[in-house]
Amino acid sequence: MIAGCTNLQAVYDEQAYQQAVSLKVEAKILMDKATTPYESHVSEVNELRKELNKAYEYAKGLPNNQETTRQWKIMKSPNRNLLGGFLKRWKQENTLSDGFVEEANELVSEAFTKIIELESGKRES
Repeated sequence: MIAGCTNLQAVYDEQAYQQAVSLKVEAKILMDKATTPYESHVSEVNELRKELNKAYEYAKGLPNNQETTRQWKIMKSPNRNLLGGFLKRWKQENTLSDGFVEEANELVSEAFTKIIELESGKRES
């Protein structure tokens, strides 16, 4: 009977929290540069994509962490309207308008805040 009462809620993970906060800041800084040519920032974009993939894989490896993992997957997807889609569009168009960057930055920031809130809302071990 006790085995059936196992708590299926993910446990708070300080590394996951710090990773999300750090990536939010890095993403916002890089997104602000999208009004300049993409070619000037390829290495920064590649580094951010690498860090996003690391965050996704880390979240995916944590037990009972499906919701946060799903949010990371959406964030990094080039076929969605968050960071992955923004980076894809920047590459395709080479430069983006101030207005588009500002709006996209708000959406991405809100999505990162959701990931951060998901992590900070988890129970302590």
